[in-house]
Amino acid sequence: MSATQARDIEGARRVSYSLSFSNSPTMSFHSPPAGSLGANLSGRALKQLTPFNSQNIKILLLENVNQTGRDILTAQGYQVEALKTSLPEAELIEKIRDIHVIGIRSKTKLSQNVLREAKNLLVIGCFCIGTNQVDLDYAAKQGIAVFNSPFANSRSVAELVIAEIIALARQLCDRSMEIHRGFWNKVSQNCWEIRGKTLGIVGYGHIGSQLSVLAEAMGMKVIYYDIVSLMAMGIARQVPTLDALLEEADFVTLHVPDLPETRNMISHAQFSKMKTGSYLINASRGTVVDIPALIEAMSSGKIAGAALDVYPNEPAANGEYFNNNLNQWGEQLRALNNLILTPHIGGSTEEAQRAIGVEVGEALVRYINEGTTLGSVNLPEASLRSLTSDEPDHARVIYIHHNVPGVLRKVNAILGNHNVDKQISDSKGETAYLMADISDVKVEDLKEISEQLDALSSRILTRILY
Repeated sequence: MSATQARDIEGARRVSYSLSFSNSPTMSFHSPPAGSLGANLSGRALKQLTPFNSQNIKILLLENVNQTGRDILTAQGYQVEALKTSLPEAELIEKIRDIHVIGIRSKTKLSQNVLREAKNLLVIGCFCIGTNQVDLDYAAKQGIAVFNSPFANSRSVAELVIAEIIALARQLCDRSMEIHRGFWNKVSQNCWEIRGKTLGIVGYGHIGSQLSVLAEAMGMKVIYYDIVSLMAMGIARQVPTLDALLEEADFVTLHVPDLPETRNMISHAQFSKMKTGSYLINASRGTVVDIPALIEAMSSGKIAGAALDVYPNEPAANGEYFNNNLNQWGEQLRALNNLILTPHIGGSTEEAQRAIGVEVGEALVRYINEGTTLGSVNLPEASLRSLTSDEPDHARVIYIHHNVPGVLRKVNAILGNHNVDKQISDSKGETAYLMADISDVKVEDLKEISEQLDALSSRILTRILY
């Protein structure tokens, strides 16, 4: 066979990564990612697994994925191609036909039209929080796992929002632009301290709760609204409705996902509920705010200022693309006073991108080498303990299949000539995921097992690691 041996995940963990969490941009400390170092708790060396039915693992990374993620993948011996930009759909389709792994950020759209051509694709790594740029249902139906990093940039977003709250309250951006043009405008009218003001957080997840702590430490009163009851941080208080939050808050900040029920959740009716002279911040998803309604509310003086980091339509590359051709209200928006516009940079810090690179890079390695789906957003989460070097005649069978009755019985009949040491099976919607470690198996047996599993009508994807 021409398959190249794929080293187990612990090989990647022997690489040292610089994760900077200091408050100084010049200071960092070196810490390896958490986990064992090439052995299990008994001290036995882990067995290095090789994909039986795939060629050398080919990986395409788009949109300038952080170097930490690249290092983890290249340390495994995979063939890694890294590009700084996204690709037009036609070029992406051409590229994706031959690769086993693709890593993207927020600009690349992996639609059904693109994924249909991805005949060899095993897994998608979203090196960001969101996965709405991927057709998750179609990927699951093709047996393609999707991983992301939902929490690694929470602090970065929370700090940006704090900065924007202060900047809006003091009209800092307007004063800065004026003095850049040579105009001196020293005023205090409608400039405020944030101490004692009320911050309303819509969505009290990882970002919202971190923001709550930071705001309270700065003397703000914090209220929050979420569709589920959540324990408050500090002395924050949950309110029962969105309207109740809008009526009480001086600053409203949004931290919700892109869902049908959140699209245009802040529109004309909601702006009418807000205090006159209040402020709006959106660092969540561009579809959450009705931008024409925001323009009207700011033009009338109802809203004293706003900060937007996300937009309904965003350019696919850096350049002079944020104009009326992209969003028809672009020029009206840019003409408003006390409005902070940033290009989707909430999580764009060195610390966040390094952490995302490690988290997603390691998840990809675990999936490729061991079949572990923990953290997958579209497949059932399943994991088996790693095989060790004391188990030389073992193989791991991974069978992704339609969630229909009788599959386990048929699979075990195929594996019946070998002892099934351990097995796990789980389902998520129409897709099910089965892992089994079998012993007393030779390389020549694997082809027969693979062919028999492929012949089952329930099959989506078969993988064998040995």
